[in-house]
Amino acid sequence: SPKLVVDFLCPASQSDVSVYGDLLFVSGEGLGGRLDCGTEGIDKRVSDKRLRGIRIFDISDIENPVYVSNVQTCRGSHTHSVLKDPHDDENVYVYVSGSAPVRPDEELAGCSDAFPSENPNSALFRIEVIKVPLDNPEAARIVSSPRIFEGLEAPPSHGLAPADIAKVEKAREEGAFIIEISGRPYVLPSRYVKPALDKIVKARGGSGEPTAADSAAFRKQIADMMAKRKSEREEPKRQGPNQCHDITLYPALGLAGGACEGYGLLLDITDPVHPKRIDAVADSNFAYWHSATFSNDGSKVLFTDEWGGGAQPKCRESDPLKWGADAIFTIDENNQMHFKSYYKMPAPQTELENCVAHNGSLIPIPGRDVMVQAWYQGGISVFDWTDAENPVEIAFFDRGPVDSTRMQMGGSWSVYWYNGVLVSSEIARGLDIFELKPSPYLTKNEIAAARTVELERLNAQGQPKFEWPATFVLAKAYLDQLERNQGLTDESIAATRQQLWKAENASGAKRSEILTDLAEDVESRAEHSANTEKVQKLAETLQELAAENLAAKM
Repeated sequence: SPKLVVDFLCPASQSDVSVYGDLLFVSGEGLGGRLDCGTEGIDKRVSDKRLRGIRIFDISDIENPVYVSNVQTCRGSHTHSVLKDPHDDENVYVYVSGSAPVRPDEELAGCSDAFPSENPNSALFRIEVIKVPLDNPEAARIVSSPRIFEGLEAPPSHGLAPADIAKVEKAREEGAFIIEISGRPYVLPSRYVKPALDKIVKARGGSGEPTAADSAAFRKQIADMMAKRKSEREEPKRQGPNQCHDITLYPALGLAGGACEGYGLLLDITDPVHPKRIDAVADSNFAYWHSATFSNDGSKVLFTDEWGGGAQPKCRESDPLKWGADAIFTIDENNQMHFKSYYKMPAPQTELENCVAHNGSLIPIPGRDVMVQAWYQGGISVFDWTDAENPVEIAFFDRGPVDSTRMQMGGSWSVYWYNGVLVSSEIARGLDIFELKPSPYLTKNEIAAARTVELERLNAQGQPKFEWPATFVLAKAYLDQLERNQGLTDESIAATRQQLWKAENASGAKRSEILTDLAEDVESRAEHSANTEKVQKLAETLQELAAENLAAKM
């Protein structure tokens, strides 16, 4: 039962938020964001009233947020990530990803959009690290600007999808005006075509609708303009990425996953002020690397591809399943990433539904890597990627198109698991709160075990390490998984369930005795099991339950 506590007006784009304790951090990169939170915007190229960077609020009184500080950056903040270093209790760190053009030096001293080879202090090809003293957030400041993109070449890319090519060709046949940019055809929108044709009609002293001759004149203008542009401009060398869209921080493992335009980066964040790139991957099937999610043990990482920017229908039946999807990589002992597979929601969507991979999070199903993910008007998809080479959908929810007669922006922008529920921001239709339902792919015990994980907070770009308390439902969840995957014989499963029931309904020394004997029995079967690791997890859970029960009676 979520409730709106306060509506606090402080415009900026795109206003991504994170929290730590009593502090709220907000991204701002739009040119109209003001230091005073005013709504009138800013119409000057240079202004001392503009905010582009991170706002910091004190939300100790949640009904009365207090704007305590801001940190200005050269490119603003499209997104940010909050890092609490396990070895530093006095500060938090904010990693800033800015995607806007570099602001003028007159507005913020030291800002330059030159290449690093021309100016080593260039605001391009870097992120910002902000240090925030917890007892004095007003003193927050940039402490480093790591150049994590150095040495990366331009990534490979794919062309238009079959459906998009067909649209361009159909438009060409119908007389539309087509231009080519970087070798890719685009249909010139009517908002550009009509004024240009009206101008040609007016120039010849005519009136009314444009003639065929007017259209031919405009086509010649386009051809001449593109030819002149090509001759005047030397084709620039394609560069690697100069920004990240999202950086997911996993401080418990000292790792971060950067989704950085044309690359997926693996970063070492053990020194929070000086993150270092330790591996980078590119993929011609990806258009725009958007976000990253680690498996709970850090042995895998999943990157999403926001092909089409989230506003276009990219889950059509004719769209390749490798485009606008997730890419799953394993991470070896040397922190090198190895591609294993793609995952895309399996249900085709219509031409009138914007759809592509977007924000999601892990669900703490013990012993499995299960993720819930938003797909805009494709709805939400819950999938298991424990086997990195064979991800499979196990649940979904889809409202259908916002409007079945025309394209209208909408759908699930994000969905995150938080303390037993799935919270989805539906762009056009409000906030959705979901609960998981038992199925052959997800048992009642697995769902109940996930609910035993309680988080104090969850930031979209901060990943906590899930830890499950020893409970009877955890033991039952492992047993359900062993049954599903045939890790033990049917007879062993039935016998273990019977003894587990007896222990749960016993008390005192008797309960501990049953659990201890059962743990020893289960452990003895691990070596000959088809899933030794899972059987050992079950045995360890039973041992912990026995020890906790014994300690409670002492």
